[in-house]
Amino acid sequence: MVRHSRLARMQQGLTWGLVSVVLGWAVVAGALGRPAWMPLGAVIVVAGYGVLMALEFVLVACLHGPDPAPRATAVQLLRAWWGEVRTAPLVFGWYQPFRWHVVPDRLEGASGRRGVVLVHGFVCNRGLWTAWLRELSRQGHAFVAVNLEPVFGSIDEYVELIEAAVARLESATGLPPVLVCHSMGGLAVRAWLARRKALWRVHRVITIGTPHHGTWLGRWGLSTNARQMRLDSAWLKALAQQETPATYQRFTCFYGHADNIVFPASTATLEGADNRHLQAMAHVHMVFHPAVWQETMRWLSVEHEDDDASPPALQG
Repeated sequence: MVRHSRLARMQQGLTWGLVSVVLGWAVVAGALGRPAWMPLGAVIVVAGYGVLMALEFVLVACLHGPDPAPRATAVQLLRAWWGEVRTAPLVFGWYQPFRWHVVPDRLEGASGRRGVVLVHGFVCNRGLWTAWLRELSRQGHAFVAVNLEPVFGSIDEYVELIEAAVARLESATGLPPVLVCHSMGGLAVRAWLARRKALWRVHRVITIGTPHHGTWLGRWGLSTNARQMRLDSAWLKALAQQETPATYQRFTCFYGHADNIVFPASTATLEGADNRHLQAMAHVHMVFHPAVWQETMRWLSVEHEDDDASPPALQG
């Protein structure tokens, strides 16, 4: 079990800062004898967040270009925006800052039953997977969820963290695990596979909105890992040169035409992989799509049989 998360402390500070702004506005409005103004601080914070996110979806629509993925309609983009507006604050304002440690890794009694390693993406921690961890624990599956730190370091620095997580599950279960990766986490796993020559040690790799070929938004990134995720970056090209078609055949890649972080959409696919398109789903909300959960359950089965388990609900 990871015992600390620098990102959690950062996001706690941001969350409490926003709460302080809202409360401070209300106090000042009350002191000025303007009680009708008291909720306005919260309205400004929420509205500003929604507008900034809407701009990302405008970029998705404008920069689709000749991408082979189906172009999202205005209605689909609106649905994706609404799903992300509801989901992302829970993840970044509750699960990751305050709930990242509440469900510990599960390894006891796991011998002979395949486990799963969960790898989050950029500016996230294991709290992203809280709903997943609860359901995996309820169903008796072994799992390890990592914290990728340093938060703004090189993706190559995460290789040993993934190695340790996989080794723990191998020791507990005696079987190669399934790796489920969101966003940058998929690149970290690819780097681990390449450096460790570890393809034989994984049962399946499932990526969700991973910028396998980079993302347009990467051009604005200042950190090392953000620069590595620029479209067709030198780091991505060097990684691809270490891989073979057999690597990609071990992947299921979920991607979407309404992904507000990784676009154009097909940058989240790999040639030769099982690429699955998700309609009207934004970047974080995609983690909780039933198809992703069901695909994971299918590959956790030793016999590769489909599992009809329902997806985990996003709850507090």
